[in-house]
Amino acid sequence: MGQFDGQVAFVTGAARGQGRSHALRLAQEGADIIAIDVCRQVDTVPYPTATADDLAETERAVKALGRRIVAREVDVRDLDGLKAVVDAGVDELGRLDIVLANAGISVPAPTLEMSEKTWSTMIDINLTGVWKTCVASVPHIVAGSRGGSVVITSSLAALKANANTAHYSAAKAGLVGFMKVLAKELAPQNIRVNTIHPTAVATDMILNDATYKLFRPDLAAPTRADFEEAALTLNTLPVPALESSDITEAVLYLVGDSGRYVTGTTHTVDAGGQL
Repeated sequence: MGQFDGQVAFVTGAARGQGRSHALRLAQEGADIIAIDVCRQVDTVPYPTATADDLAETERAVKALGRRIVAREVDVRDLDGLKAVVDAGVDELGRLDIVLANAGISVPAPTLEMSEKTWSTMIDINLTGVWKTCVASVPHIVAGSRGGSVVITSSLAALKANANTAHYSAAKAGLVGFMKVLAKELAPQNIRVNTIHPTAVATDMILNDATYKLFRPDLAAPTRADFEEAALTLNTLPVPALESSDITEAVLYLVGDSGRYVTGTTHTVDAGGQL
């Protein structure tokens, strides 16, 4: 028996990293999954974004746990596409209880030098994409009249400034205001809404040359070891980056009975990064 037996969760950015971790852990606890990812290279992003093979592996792994999954290639900027896959998922799986708005990108750039496309792509995916995710999915939770939970992946960058991240920080900070309004609006339906704020997490979005250069501008070609040396100075606990599973366990707290009275909060998992 799992704590989410009979429930269904919608996870964006589910092909790899935190999204895959969340989907598999929920499946281990009995949930069926609706999973989406962009599965093509996103313009402006300086590292490889998720592929169809990545999403297929998430689908395979969920099925291996004995759970059902509806997995589709959808960009969170595509509201019609999001609605179509969530509608199809609910038709097949029978309900929706949990939404994890996890999809996002990172594109370090100086504030006054970045292109308009770099700015707008960041806002369109990391902020507007979360609104579209909720518009496409949360009405199904409301219609179920059972309550539910929405967890939005923000970032420590929403709470603590770093150079070359104005567009990223603006989007992630915007999610906090969005979350608080949505939490107030949905509370009468017993639907909880929270943001989660990780420090650096060891995923493909972080483990790439662009991030290494962001953390080590003093070096011409920094390596992961150079990044970790710098990252250790940002966290109070002696760890350069968290694992996806560390964020997943916090998500499970928020979406489970353990978090049944937690809503409208900014839940940090930051290794003391704000201290």
